[in-house]
Amino acid sequence: MDIIEIQKYLPHRYPFLMVDRVTEFESHKRIVAIKNVTINEPLFLGHFPVQPVFPGVLIVEALAQAAGILAFKSLDKTPEDGSAYYLTGTGKTKFRRAVFPGDQLQLEVEIVRLRNQWMKAEGRATVAGELACSTTLTCAEQEVG
Repeated sequence: MDIIEIQKYLPHRYPFLMVDRVTEFESHKRIVAIKNVTINEPLFLGHFPVQPVFPGVLIVEALAQAAGILAFKSLDKTPEDGSAYYLTGTGKTKFRRAVFPGDQLQLEVEIVRLRNQWMKAEGRATVAGELACSTTLTCAEQEVG
């Protein structure tokens, strides 16, 4: 799935769209996606100028966005249908490796439970096979304006 199709399933846009490509998708099961981390991202002006590090909270956000794509596509919905998936909770979040400009994050999300308006999933972000972050995500679908 390329960026054009990704934008059909996520309401996010630059500079907050954190999924560049989807490489694997199994409906109601799992998704594997890519986030390319580049020095051109505005956040690196202040985090940190001497040693740029991609913030851990944005790794979790990237996993949540991949989970949103998984949920929407599995349920055959899009934000144009008048709803969005919101991250409502995280648990057991651990950071194991710093992520730097030039790294490519592989985002893997597996559904634990998916109901019509609620999802629990396990997420892992790796760089070159090395674990950067693992977390449990809870997301809820809500109508938008």
